[in-house]
Amino acid sequence: MKKGVLLVNLGSPDSYDPKDVKKYLGEFLMDERVIDIPLVARTALVKGIILKTRPKQSAAAYKKIWWKEGSPLIVISEKLQNKIQQQVEVPVALAMRYGSMTIKKGLQELVDKGVEEVLLFPLYPQFAMATTETILVLAEEIRQESFPNLKIESVPAFYNKPDYIEVLSNSIKNHLKGKNYEHLLFSYHGVPERHIRKSDVTKSHCKIDGQCCVTPSKAHAFCYRHQCLEVTRLVAEKLQLKEGSYSTSFQSRLGFDPWLLPYTDRTIERLGKSGVKNMAIVTPAFVSDCLETLEEIAMEGQEIFHEVGGKEFTTVPCLNDDDEWVALLSKWIEAWESSKKELV
Repeated sequence: MKKGVLLVNLGSPDSYDPKDVKKYLGEFLMDERVIDIPLVARTALVKGIILKTRPKQSAAAYKKIWWKEGSPLIVISEKLQNKIQQQVEVPVALAMRYGSMTIKKGLQELVDKGVEEVLLFPLYPQFAMATTETILVLAEEIRQESFPNLKIESVPAFYNKPDYIEVLSNSIKNHLKGKNYEHLLFSYHGVPERHIRKSDVTKSHCKIDGQCCVTPSKAHAFCYRHQCLEVTRLVAEKLQLKEGSYSTSFQSRLGFDPWLLPYTDRTIERLGKSGVKNMAIVTPAFVSDCLETLEEIAMEGQEIFHEVGGKEFTTVPCLNDDDEWVALLSKWIEAWESSKKELV
């Protein structure tokens, strides 16, 4: 069987025009794994409230980070795809969960090249309902409807794989070389607490009580919070960071439901008020820089830090198309292509 790979990232509006942003946000926020409330309530919230005010605000944010080549997330993802394609023999396609670069188009591109077996590669180190799970569910629906003879195998969360931790740690170390920072903040995209409980395969382990994430359980295979905390722990261990010189937070909350704590914006503010003058921040829930890293962290986060007395605010780029990252992804793809059982 001829094999191929489909890399899948989150997505982006086609432009920063409010109409394009509204279309994109509508698709994103109407996903039942993003806003997981009943359809009637979700429709009323998204179409009746959010889409009447949010698109203009989001469009202004996108405009601030938009590159002349287009959306940073799309441009970076395409560079990653092209670099990987140069290192592997199987066809490599790119798709987005939301927006015009659909998963269906990506699968069609591979099928047109004679591919019969696809490695579906969600570009998320940690598992979450609103990222990995929604990609897998949609891909399977599309396969059944349009490509019934296509075989799809997916890459599991790779947050704790030693070679991934090595690449991430090296990237952080290289970008912070020569920087005299006092604190390193690991900021991950936030999710509602109920997502953690919904993903708990044991239906009883995930209490978000400070102990469940460090108590061994099969629930950890699908626990976003545990996996984020584990990335921080493993990288801190690899970089030999001193206790108290680093911490974990969660960004990008939406609505009024309880989300994972502590919040990134409040953590940045607290660090500045506590006397930290030089801090660095890394965003390991993303492998490609995007609105959440370039605008929310690098711009808004820096502004918050400066307002409370902070001086130097250093953002560590995502892995993007870093050569070590490309080499690692290529190695994993080659292992799958040669039919080794463990994908990563």
